[in-house]
Amino acid sequence: MASDLPRKPAAPPEGPGPRSAPAEPSYPHDAGAAGSDPPPSDRAPTRLWSPRGPAQAPPPGPPPDGPGATVPWSPGPHPPAPPGRRAQEGTPGRARALVRAALDHPLWQHPLWKRAGAALRAAFQRQPRGAGPRPPLRAQLARWGKGLAIALACLLAAAVIAFFLIVRHYERDLPTTAELKNYSPPQVTRFLARDGTVIGELFVERRTLVPVTEIPPVMSLAALAAEDARFYKHDGLNYLGMLRALIVNLRSAEARQGGSTITQQVVKNVLLTHERTIDRKMRELLLARRIEQELTKDQILELYLNHIYFGHGRYGVEEAARFYFGKSVRQVTLAEAALLAGIVKGPSIYSPRVNKERAEKRRAFVLGQMREKRFLPAAQIDAALAEPIRLAPEPEHLDELAPEVLAEAERALRKAVGPDARYGGYTVVTSIDPKMQAAARAAVRQNLDAYAARHGLVAPFTRAKGDPAPFQGAPKDAGRVYLGAVTGADDARGTLAVRVGAAQGSVDLRKERRYNPRGLPPSRFAEVGKVLRVRFEGDPEAGKLRLDLGPQGALIAIDARTREIVALAGGYEGARGGLDRASRALRQPGSTFKAIVYGYGIHSRKLTAASMLETDPAALDGYRPGNYDESEGQSPKRLREALAHSVNVAAVSALRDVGPEAVVAWARELGITSKLGADLSLALGSYEVTPREMAAAYATFAAGGAYQEPVLVTKITGPRGEALPLPARPPPRPVMTAAEAYLTTDLLTSVVKVGTAKQALSLRRPIAGKTGTTNDARDAWFVGYSTDIACAVWTGFDDATTLGAREVGSSAALPAFIAFMEKAHAGRPATDFPEPLGIVRLPIDPASGMEAFPGQEGAVEEVFLEGTEPTGVAVPDPAAIGQGILDLFKTQ
Repeated sequence: MASDLPRKPAAPPEGPGPRSAPAEPSYPHDAGAAGSDPPPSDRAPTRLWSPRGPAQAPPPGPPPDGPGATVPWSPGPHPPAPPGRRAQEGTPGRARALVRAALDHPLWQHPLWKRAGAALRAAFQRQPRGAGPRPPLRAQLARWGKGLAIALACLLAAAVIAFFLIVRHYERDLPTTAELKNYSPPQVTRFLARDGTVIGELFVERRTLVPVTEIPPVMSLAALAAEDARFYKHDGLNYLGMLRALIVNLRSAEARQGGSTITQQVVKNVLLTHERTIDRKMRELLLARRIEQELTKDQILELYLNHIYFGHGRYGVEEAARFYFGKSVRQVTLAEAALLAGIVKGPSIYSPRVNKERAEKRRAFVLGQMREKRFLPAAQIDAALAEPIRLAPEPEHLDELAPEVLAEAERALRKAVGPDARYGGYTVVTSIDPKMQAAARAAVRQNLDAYAARHGLVAPFTRAKGDPAPFQGAPKDAGRVYLGAVTGADDARGTLAVRVGAAQGSVDLRKERRYNPRGLPPSRFAEVGKVLRVRFEGDPEAGKLRLDLGPQGALIAIDARTREIVALAGGYEGARGGLDRASRALRQPGSTFKAIVYGYGIHSRKLTAASMLETDPAALDGYRPGNYDESEGQSPKRLREALAHSVNVAAVSALRDVGPEAVVAWARELGITSKLGADLSLALGSYEVTPREMAAAYATFAAGGAYQEPVLVTKITGPRGEALPLPARPPPRPVMTAAEAYLTTDLLTSVVKVGTAKQALSLRRPIAGKTGTTNDARDAWFVGYSTDIACAVWTGFDDATTLGAREVGSSAALPAFIAFMEKAHAGRPATDFPEPLGIVRLPIDPASGMEAFPGQEGAVEEVFLEGTEPTGVAVPDPAAIGQGILDLFKTQ
């Protein structure tokens, strides 16, 4: 079928002469049309060949409008495209539109970008081609290559500027690296006994810094093998490692590998946080590069090894080595170093105290890495692989040994170094003797347990007729002791329900071993309705209670020569933060103060050991105390006897003779700083003092009359090993002569030999001391000393409840003194108090205190200061003389 489109006329025959004009008119898309050829963009496509057959003519109708109308090419027949479709779907047109839109963005309004954009648009815009052949392919590729090069250059410039802006953005608030140069993270402050034993630690993070020069090479190499083998080769960022970690994580769809170098880990752990954000990672990368420029590799490695976490609250290689192997990191072997290095990846997983088998596999991996990197000879690594894991025993909890010491030593540290104490790293050496400290705590507990046994303060508790009434009302004071009634028990939880007035609380019996030594369940511990002494732990509304059934005790021991505190126990429990009753509890000293009264009498020369003192209360004017033993008021007694048997009236009589004001002033010289009143009750210890003050005063007698303030902290070393200055310790000051001190000591030995403390004879060594009991037995004391140690023991309730009618110093305090002194003097020879010059010994008449007449029977030897001997001689009793004569004649 003929096409409706006009056909091109046949070509004219060849021949010479000019070409004749066509007989039919030409069309715009006719190749032989008159005039210039249309541009390529305005020419209709010409179908030369199709795999499906001859070209099909377009449907009848007018030709496309306009000179630029085109018909899309197609391998087969299809309807012509609607106008504008090529501009919407054509790939080249769409690309040009996107590029033009991007280049027209306001970001590129800078003149430089405008010029670059103009060049880019010119490169991508398709220029109309005039008549003539199509440009060669090479020229088209060159033009497109030029445009692509300009585009890449622009993109590169934009990337550089964007990178610069991003770096500037994150650099604005980057932390400074200056703190790394003066790295001072929280460290452990250790408190040592006098022999170097650790008795306590204070820390926020348990860490001890060690210079990298002191860390053995095996430890450093093991850490590098486990975490960053190329540490000494890269500049802070391991790009290959980061790429490898990225690939592994993408394959596994989870974060299985990290590409962080040791430098990056130092940045993250020291300067930044552990949050997983792009901001933190960008800062980490920037800081890692900066650190590498400011610090040496060894400095960075030192930071890393001292900062990383090894589990169980241990930071840094030193604390890790101490915890796992009981030694310094300076002493670890290759196998131990590899084990430590392997823990870092996951302390809760690879700790040998958690899973020994897993830790051993991790150690083998680290050693394998060391072999692969050729860090050490293969034979050395094989030997380490064969070495079994040997862990040190887990450290015991140290707070129970001497928590009172730690509290005072910490105060001394803060006073010496100020706010820097919170950063730790200090070593505080105390004067505590560990064996004596343990003996002191044991003595206090044994003494209080014996009291509890005497008074039925050990479970089980049953109701009795004499039980006091429980507290009524709303409890408000957390420090007060209340009487509460048992209302129930929960054996599963181990708690005892107790009602205190309007409040209901519970006692956790797992914390009450003192009163439940057999571990009875709550249902068997106390009968419902039983009234028990309890106190609140913190706010009463919280309802947490502790039992307060028995009294408390305190013991302090001082080296008589150096005046260093060798033992300090402030209570039964020995808990951190508890009350140090030995140093801070103000209690009435009772008759132990009589030694100070009589000591001043000897010092002032107003009294001698043979002075006769009044024992009848009726003989006193005004203040008239009673005697503990009423039989002691029959007749005057010599001072030695009155002291040995603790006659109250005699002590008041002596104080009246020497003057209360003078005794108060002298007590100040002996180191008693607590408030004292200048009245006659002072003789019986009515004014409160601390056990520490009494021990220091008695130590003056033991030391020959020179007082020196007791000391607990003897040395403080800083984080870098430097010795820090301590407050200047006042030198010893003479309070009495050596002869006066010896005579006072000799008088106090009578208390042990024939007086109220005869139990102390079991120590089988010279002991001087004095018992003390206050009114209603609210306080029980014994203060005494040997040639080596002065010791004070106190027993009583914190709320001053009576200990009981039968309790006195010899029963409630002296046993603790004996138990402690026996342990403290183990292995020491018994030594007598040395007698100085200025001492005179004379036989005296025991009834009058006068020098005994020649041949007097019953005369006793007494000790005097030179110049204070009796001036008169006792007069024989006439009746005794007559009886003697009669006896003489009878014998004849």
